[in-house]
Amino acid sequence: MHVATTLVAVIAVIITGVWRNWREYHTTLLFVALGNLSYNFLTANYFLWRLDADFITNHTLTEMLYTFIVFPATVLLFLHNFPDDMTGKLQKYTKWILLYGVWEWVFKETGYIEYQYGWSLWWSVAFLFVMFPLIKLHLTRPILTYFLSGIVAVVVLLWFDVPVYLPVEER
Repeated sequence: MHVATTLVAVIAVIITGVWRNWREYHTTLLFVALGNLSYNFLTANYFLWRLDADFITNHTLTEMLYTFIVFPATVLLFLHNFPDDMTGKLQKYTKWILLYGVWEWVFKETGYIEYQYGWSLWWSVAFLFVMFPLIKLHLTRPILTYFLSGIVAVVVLLWFDVPVYLPVEER
């Protein structure tokens, strides 16, 4: 399922031609990759959600597919031709939140994602309401976006009691 998702993302980027815009969105592509890598690093021993591997992948490779292919493709497709009017913006956000929400529901129903420690599909959908606006905001206000993302990360880590330990110097 994850390999299929990756193939769909690649095909969509090629068919729409949005891959040509990668330079324009380069820093936002890196922002999204950094976010996913940070999640995997901070929750390595306490995943709130975990993508279960496909027939030819393991967990690490699956996360790499998402970090370096699926999520960048999402950014390119989401930001391409972003509307200026409020109705268009709301439709774009709604489309992508529904797409990601339904896709994750399919993963949940087929066992390709598992939730732990109180996380659920509903938390994921709530997160999408934050994630997509932050992706858009990053284009024009990257420093503010990093600040707001840090706040979101700290709130999630505290809310779900994720045990993030700071290294202690040996004495």
